[in-house]
Amino acid sequence: QVQLVESGGGLVQAGGSLRLSCKYSGSIFRGNAMAWYRQAPGKQRELVAHIATAGSTNYADSVRGRFTISRDNAKNTVYLQMNSLKPEDTAVYRCNKLWATAWDYWGQGTQVTVSS
Repeated sequence: QVQLVESGGGLVQAGGSLRLSCKYSGSIFRGNAMAWYRQAPGKQRELVAHIATAGSTNYADSVRGRFTISRDNAKNTVYLQMNSLKPEDTAVYRCNKLWATAWDYWGQGTQVTVSS
């Protein structure tokens, strides 16, 4: 059974930090790179960061140097450490396999709100 449960969001002031967690289950994720996505109101979903099974990472230009993605394969969990948050980081954050589409299963996500 496919399941994605994101947590860790909240309201934070600009310059603050949050750590998001995503617990995933389901064979579809086995051996796949995992990613964090975000979607702000009125905007398209954006790929924020992704991490391969072996640990190599990549980031969107807008978050590089501020966000860090990591994973614990034994716990089927992916993390996103977000530092130096900006108001433009405000969005619903979701995790999924890399290159997931609208036709894939998505979790509820976790809301991140950054006040100026």
